[in-house]
Amino acid sequence: MPTVLIIDDNAAVGVALDVLFSLHDIAALHAASPEEGLELLARQPVDLVIQDMNFTADTTSGEEGVALFREIRKRHPDLPVILLTAWTHLDAAVDLVKAGAADYLSKPWNDDRLLATVTNLVELGQANRALNQRLQRERRARRELEQNYDLRGLTWADPATERVLTLACQVARADVPVLITGPNGTGKERIAEIIQANSLVRNGPFVVLNCGALPSELIEAELFGADAGAYTGASKAREGKFEAADGGTLFLDEIGNLPLAGQMKLLRVLETGRFERLGSNRERQVRVRVISATNADLQAMIRTGTFREDLFYRLNVIELKLPPLASRPGDILPLAQGFLPPGKTLHPSAEAALLAHTWPGNVRELKNVMARASLLASGDVIKPAELGLPAPAGSHQDAEPDREAIVGALARAGGVIAQAAADLGLSRQALYRRMERLGIARAA
Repeated sequence: MPTVLIIDDNAAVGVALDVLFSLHDIAALHAASPEEGLELLARQPVDLVIQDMNFTADTTSGEEGVALFREIRKRHPDLPVILLTAWTHLDAAVDLVKAGAADYLSKPWNDDRLLATVTNLVELGQANRALNQRLQRERRARRELEQNYDLRGLTWADPATERVLTLACQVARADVPVLITGPNGTGKERIAEIIQANSLVRNGPFVVLNCGALPSELIEAELFGADAGAYTGASKAREGKFEAADGGTLFLDEIGNLPLAGQMKLLRVLETGRFERLGSNRERQVRVRVISATNADLQAMIRTGTFREDLFYRLNVIELKLPPLASRPGDILPLAQGFLPPGKTLHPSAEAALLAHTWPGNVRELKNVMARASLLASGDVIKPAELGLPAPAGSHQDAEPDREAIVGALARAGGVIAQAAADLGLSRQALYRRMERLGIARAA
């Protein structure tokens, strides 16, 4: 239950507000003087303060209210304060609103307006606290990751990416195969590099084979090597990727493209560490950490008989699911800025355009977009037109945001109207109109 502190020397005001709030599941505390109010604030957390402007008999200057507000703001900078004022010191109340007070109400107040203002401010405060707590947890987790692991300079900010990184670092030292799944262009190879960098074989080679970039008849030779004459054009013996990766990590990208014969041999290597080159009967022994990746549905391939079920479970001891870029929007702007050359920045409207795009090509597409924008930009500030992105199918302006969406945007923006409006795809004036229509107070 939210708690409101009423600081007013008039006991009748305290009783009236206590009754009003109790009917709407809001607890009320009453202090008769600034000193008592500050003492209560020091002892007990509250969600909001409603304060009078005068406390001494026959005083109408409002100076006591100004001093109280400034002391509250000094001790509790994020606590919303509503001023109860008379017309004689309205100017002082307006000045305090400019200085950070949440709102002012003239005596006698309107119950409906007061309740709407208090409810909105409490909701906004709770949302802000929840947001701040989440951000603190994320910053703490990020610091721990960066301090304890080698992240290979990866740029990231989204909690979804953090979860993948955390699991990748946790399993890095275990000598088990890892399967990284996710759409093309999401950065699966970068995750594999991070696993290698934090593994027990970090000083060994990191060898990459894209199984989707080779004809099926050559994949086995690439994996296991071939003796001279093993196939047409094999004029001399060649080393395979397993031999090259001995003592390190082999990253097999697009593992779903591996033909069935190659799958059977790969399974044997994973189980025994032994294999033969094509055209050879001599067994070779290696110790290799295998990390594989795919954008294919391997379970569906198992059902159609194009991927071995036993190999799937051997590769899938640990699965890391890397979401598409659109599902980790917190990464978009940091990545975009990181792809720009030094000195170039993004205009806020360009940032909004990047966030509105669906990124079917994921990080790879974003990198290409920023490279093109860097070349086409007429100055150091990248504008939306220079991004070359298609207009979104349905912009934010097509649907009016509801109360929950507006309160959430204000919480994320810390009450900054311009930022919240950009988040909602509105102009500041349009957001102000919607806030007024929905009874949402303008918080400092």
